[in-house]
Formats: sequence, structure tokens, C-alpha cells
Amino acid sequence: MKNYTITVNGNVYEVTVEEGVSTGAAAAAAPKAAPKAAQKAAPKAAASAGAAGSVTVSAPMPGKILSVKASVGQAVKKGDVIMVLEAMKMENEIVAPQDGTIASINAAAGDSVESGATLATLN
Repeated sequence: MKNYTITVNGNVYEVTVEEGVSTGAAAAAAPKAAPKAAQKAAPKAAASAGAAGSVTVSAPMPGKILSVKASVGQAVKKGDVIMVLEAMKMENEIVAPQDGTIASINAAAGDSVESGATLATLN
């Protein structure tokens, strides 16, 4: 029997594998969750005005920020482009979900972001 530590999508699993005698193939035992490794530090805010706003603009998918089109303190209307996210070789415009003022920008051009990450907040 051999023990392995496997990480899948940030989740760490301890897996025990037995050597098969008749087939020569390995059969995996049921994985048990291992204690999570320390989380990576959140990316620093590119520009931030004190407190975060009440409306969160999240990344709809993992990708890379190509450009930031808005700045802190800028007034935006629903549908205005805040930043451009590249995912699967396509450029996706991240837009304001409602009228407001940009309270914080939490990602900079070149940053890699995960799905659901806070990209900006509005007041």
C-alpha cells in the first residue's frame, strides 16, 4: 500500500493505493479530506478608497485581467465597463450591475482571478 497526498482545485486529499495482485492495476481507497493547506494571500487592491462599497462586482469565471477601465471615485451607470477579463482566449467585459460610484478596485491588469473573486465594489 502506498499513501499519496493529492491536491485538486485547492482541496487536499490523502489517498491510499493498494497494489492489485490478479490484474496488476491499482485500486484507490476512498479518499479522506486532509487538513487544508494555508490559503494564498488575497491579491492586494490596486486602488482602494477606505471602506468597500455595498455592491460587489465578482468575476464570473477564472481568468486574467487585461485592463481596468474605471477608477476609484468614478461615477458609473448600469452596463458601463469596469474592466476586461480574458478567459478561454476571449475578452469578457465586466460591467457595473447598477448605477453608482466605484468604491474600490480589487484587481489590477495582469492579475489572475478565480471565479467569484471580488473585482470591484460600488456605493
